Amino acid sequence: MMSTIEITKDTFEQTLSGEGIVLLDFWAAWCGPCRAFGPIFEKVSDTHEDIVFGKIDTEAQQELAAMFRITSIPTLMVFRDGIGVFSQAGVLPEPGLEQLISQVRDLDMDDVREQVAKQQAQNGGTQ
Repeated sequence: MMSTIEITKDTFEQTLSGEGIVLLDFWAAWCGPCRAFGPIFEKVSDTHEDIVFGKIDTEAQQELAAMFRITSIPTLMVFRDGIGVFSQAGVLPEPGLEQLISQVRDLDMDDVREQVAKQQAQNGGTQ
């Protein structure tokens, strides 16, 4: 059982660089909605063992929170093959999270990569 893992700035690159799907829950202990979303995130993680479910404590990992310009929590971010494909603040109910995972699984990643390349070209090339 994979369940959720704590992500730090030391493990972040390694977690995102791989193939497959990574869900990141930006949260903090003092945040009521985060405490409501935590058990949902945990429960869904148990049924998708091929997906990485990472939790980022915005208090302990302020650099990561700043890097992603996290302004409200919880914020859920989803990456597939290292590409950010979803980001939303707020609590997702369990059916919403399951639906999101299905949508991310169904993405045509060749199409996504093409869109990213176009966007980068419009933004003046490489980052």
